[in-house]
Amino acid sequence: MEEKQVVKALGALAQPSRLQVFRSLVLAGQAGASPGLLSETLGHPNATLSFHLKELMGAGLITQERNGRHLIYRVAFEQMNGVLAYLTQNCCQGAQDCLESSALSFSC
Repeated sequence: MEEKQVVKALGALAQPSRLQVFRSLVLAGQAGASPGLLSETLGHPNATLSFHLKELMGAGLITQERNGRHLIYRVAFEQMNGVLAYLTQNCCQGAQDCLESSALSFSC
């Protein structure tokens, strides 16, 4: 993963409402969540939520799928794992025991 992508992802998460949306989608797992459910759960107005979802999608952190008339949003776990890998690359100057204890990744 390139530095530019990591900066964009971290920038998208560096806003309280977007971080809440992202964490809610992590909790939803592969089932994902609709904007209506997210709005109800988080108490964000639809217009505001739409803006935050667009920002997270632009950073590659979430995906959108149309299911009939509904949109379903899911976390792009591979992208988030790429961000984590970039941040922990060369952890403890590459010491093997450090790398094993810091094996971070998202999955559902």
